[in-house]
Amino acid sequence: MIQKVTPLWQLILILPLFTAGCINPFAPGELEGDPIADLLGDPSTIEGFYTRFQKSYELRDTSLYGPLIHPEFTFTFRDDDRNVDITWSRSEEMNSTYNMFSQSYDISLRWNNIIDQIPMSTQDDSAAESMLVIRRFNLTVMVSPSEPPFRSDGSASFVLTRPDETSNWRLVSWRDESDI
Repeated sequence: MIQKVTPLWQLILILPLFTAGCINPFAPGELEGDPIADLLGDPSTIEGFYTRFQKSYELRDTSLYGPLIHPEFTFTFRDDDRNVDITWSRSEEMNSTYNMFSQSYDISLRWNNIIDQIPMSTQDDSAAESMLVIRRFNLTVMVSPSEPPFRSDGSASFVLTRPDETSNWRLVSWRDESDI
């Protein structure tokens, strides 16, 4: 004898087939927050800026590095042989960094302790912020696996700026105090 299936039982039998198509056990759910910022650092914070800077060096990626550099950027280092300071602009910095990234086999950058962190006053009454951060670092650049790596450590004096507290920090001035 065949029993008649009621509409309620039909719904109970068919409903799992409809909902099974909506669930994929192999696809992870959507993550909270910004996964890029979690992995590469959030440049809207000082520590996140340094993390992004470090990751751009280690990944040798100017597309990560470029947005960290302010349009009015200057880099300064001391040429002890000639007893003069050498300064260059953002375009020279980007070119120099691109060359280092493209000609290296591996780069390791470690930010160490912050020696000083000083808020700087801005020239106008805007919400812009500037911060002088002096921080120790260790840099290792390996040009090829068969050659000894280039190592440098010392401190870097960074002047970071941003237009307001919700924006990303950008590097407007870098004075290299490394021990080469």
